[in-house]
Amino acid sequence: MNSKPEHPAVHVIRLDHKRLASVTAAMLDFVRMLGEDGATPDPILLRAMLYYIREYPEQFHHPMEDRLLFAALRNRTDDFDDVLDELKCEHIEGDLRLRNLEHALTRFELKGEAVLLGLRTLMEQYVNFCANHRRVEETVILPAIERFLSESDWARIDAIVENRLDPFGEATFEGESLESLYRLIVNAVPAIAETRQDA
Repeated sequence: MNSKPEHPAVHVIRLDHKRLASVTAAMLDFVRMLGEDGATPDPILLRAMLYYIREYPEQFHHPMEDRLLFAALRNRTDDFDDVLDELKCEHIEGDLRLRNLEHALTRFELKGEAVLLGLRTLMEQYVNFCANHRRVEETVILPAIERFLSESDWARIDAIVENRLDPFGEATFEGESLESLYRLIVNAVPAIAETRQDA
């Protein structure tokens, strides 16, 4: 039996999640390498990954979830309001955790190994936080969205997603678009290159 094709909005969410999982895993690997014997990775690569996380997920991915998919689900049922409220709070919390990581990286750049443990701890907590957040969205909310949204809901949402402006168009890092930045990260970090299927 042929499976029902995935809606564009759901496809984008899952693709974003895959990219984010790869980048956050690479971030964790990066901080674990700092201070070890051998070649020390350049902190600018971690800063580039943090910038990517801030500019794409925080500025585009999460608002798309909150304003399109989650809002549509709330309009169809209140069964998931508590979970959606928690996820929305986690979107805000994730931004705060990311800011703390940026500050911790700056402290490491200034003070070195004396503050490395703090950076590693914050990174481990952030990666676990993000993984749990994605798990709830993919195992609870996305199935509920597929179940409760109407064809008119999907027509409106898919049209917005398919005709969206390129979210990478304006934001840059050292003169690179965010799409180019992602590909630079992919090429610089083998762990991402091995798992990507969308580049």
